[in-house]
Amino acid sequence: MDNKRIKRLFRIPIIIGVLSPLLLWGCGGNSDGGKDPKKRERPTLSVATLQRSDATVATGYAALLEGKVNVEIRPQVDGTLQNIYVDEGAFVKAGQPLFKIDDQLYREQYNGVLAAQHAADAMLAVAKIDMDRLVPLVKSNVVSDIQLKGAQANYQVAKASVEQAKAALRSASVNLGYTVIKSPVSGYIGKIPFRIGSLVTKNQAGWLTMLSDVSEVYAYFSMSELDYIRFRKQFPGSSMQETLRQVPPVSLLLADGSRFGEKGSITTVSGQFDQATGSVRVRAVFANRQGLLRSGNTGTVVMESAYHQALMVPQASTVELQDKVFVFLLDKGNKVRKQAITVAARTTDSYVVSGGLNEGDTFVMVGVDKLQDGAVITPVRSTPVAGEPKK
Repeated sequence: MDNKRIKRLFRIPIIIGVLSPLLLWGCGGNSDGGKDPKKRERPTLSVATLQRSDATVATGYAALLEGKVNVEIRPQVDGTLQNIYVDEGAFVKAGQPLFKIDDQLYREQYNGVLAAQHAADAMLAVAKIDMDRLVPLVKSNVVSDIQLKGAQANYQVAKASVEQAKAALRSASVNLGYTVIKSPVSGYIGKIPFRIGSLVTKNQAGWLTMLSDVSEVYAYFSMSELDYIRFRKQFPGSSMQETLRQVPPVSLLLADGSRFGEKGSITTVSGQFDQATGSVRVRAVFANRQGLLRSGNTGTVVMESAYHQALMVPQASTVELQDKVFVFLLDKGNKVRKQAITVAARTTDSYVVSGGLNEGDTFVMVGVDKLQDGAVITPVRSTPVAGEPKK
């Protein structure tokens, strides 16, 4: 046998040895023993059955607090501050003096007008004497009737001068009184930016101080259009006043998270929505007997709503897409179906559902963020408590 034939015989087993694994792999041998790949991809997820239960939903709204009355104390005459009778933060009663403006100029004006009134009174007396003196003379035909009419006209002029002098005296008296600035209401004194000797004018932009009556405090907050619609549906009424009478008392959470000791009530809802924010302004009133709250404080108004025999699902069991909320329901064959729901209210962790679900429906509790509609899962039964996922 020649050398060429010997080389060919050695090549055949080498080729067969190389091709054998490729042929076997191409014939379809599976490393998982032929199991269905879909079964290997089925996630094991907790599911629960919807049941009705009573729930109380607390909704918080960020609020700005203001006193029942906030008065900007401004000067009504020009002059220099002569005295400041109060200090910042002090409580004052209605009618209590706050500031004193130098009154020398206004007192002299008052005295001058008073003297003018005295002169007018004297002229009136003289005019009356002249008029009374001519009356019997006219009756006796001693003087003509024209003289009496002239005397009567002079009397009316003198009388008008007296009235004019009295009006000027009252005006001077008012200006003199404005030099002592008194508190129009009882309340707390705010910042005082001016000091003794400062020049103040009745047309100045800045106020002398801000006076706040905080015996009652107004908490202003905004309610979105969606929350407002839910609010009106929950408390129906032929008018807003009738609706507000049905609203239960509200609570106030202070900036440190503590709860204010007094309950409040919703008293007004603005008549129109703010086009810039899409919200409506709401006012709650709280009694402030201890004076804890002040104008400018912030807090959170908490409205509580009771729902009887409501359907609730945890927020962790939902997904949101294009302003809609969905849950995944379990169908036959352990397939899941994406279902849109209507949310009536929300707690910290759950939704109160008013549409899209029925009692007895089984829904997926966790792992819904990566779940696809129509996927097959391995369900594990779990019982939620009051709409919360089982821990």
